Amino acid sequence: MMAGHIMEKTVAALVAPGKGLLAADESFATIAKRFEAINLPSTEEYRRAYRELLFTAPGIERYLSGVILFDETIHQQASDGTPFPVLLTRRGILPGIKVDTGTVSLPFFPEEKITEGLDGLRERFAEYRNLGARFSKWRAVIRISEHTPTQSCLDANAQTLARYAALSQEAGLVPIVEPEVLMEGNHTLERCAEVTEQTLFTLFQALYDARVAFEMMLLKANMALPGTDSSHQVSVQDVAEATLRCLRHAVPAAVPGVVFLSGGQSDLAATQHLNALNQLDDAPWQLGFSFARALQRPALQAWEGKAENRSVAQQALLHRAKCNGVARTGQYSSEMESQYP
Repeated sequence: MMAGHIMEKTVAALVAPGKGLLAADESFATIAKRFEAINLPSTEEYRRAYRELLFTAPGIERYLSGVILFDETIHQQASDGTPFPVLLTRRGILPGIKVDTGTVSLPFFPEEKITEGLDGLRERFAEYRNLGARFSKWRAVIRISEHTPTQSCLDANAQTLARYAALSQEAGLVPIVEPEVLMEGNHTLERCAEVTEQTLFTLFQALYDARVAFEMMLLKANMALPGTDSSHQVSVQDVAEATLRCLRHAVPAAVPGVVFLSGGQSDLAATQHLNALNQLDDAPWQLGFSFARALQRPALQAWEGKAENRSVAQQALLHRAKCNGVARTGQYSSEMESQYP
């Protein structure tokens, strides 16, 4: 009961009004690509310094309720010796941890992936909890093409997500369950919505069968979007309406919140879509954000790995976080962008 009470408090804090999550859980390969774009080598010290820049931005706690960390990062310290989970907790920001170990090819299913990381997960949860983590995250990836996704792929990933979520709740950590339908492709908005709905139906049946408590978890979801190569682009309002319709069909009202991933959208588009979603009526969940690139990209470009750029990079992060915090209330407008120095 005590663990359940703590998880309920954690969930409520993570979806607090006007706040969202910073996903700072990039794998070694992913952050190396991010650094390569600014001609920076991906060394442990540069990774540590960059994460410290993000976590210590002045006033960021007004817009962030939590930060998702990577295994390396949860073990690292700020330059003054303070462990990152402690630094975040002192600022009123909940530390979380990505626990999956990445995707591999699903045998005999070309183009499709399964996420790994269940082996030893119970023991890793105990370690992460002792390090200060309050929640966790696991990501599956679903690709849309002429022949995918198959139901076999959806079933396999749903079962894995459900086992992860059950182990997380057993350890007293709120699971954030992320079945991402990828933007890559030439599919239409309608096709994305159809696949997303099918993915979520399959997922929540598996979560129910695994006895996962819906009240003590969050869904990290993609928005319903046309593929990046689609010739049928749509309005911000179309995206919001299709996304909410899809969620209403497939996500139990007992789930306290849905935090959206940006999934390769531009910084501005992600904010606009989040704002439009929060302007729609009668969603039974808190509709928040859990962005990586759409929060970090301006800060990373401003920083360039140079200590003298630290302040301007932090201001860039703070601006994007504020815009998305305001979008949580549906009150964001494009004028906010012109107010940024």
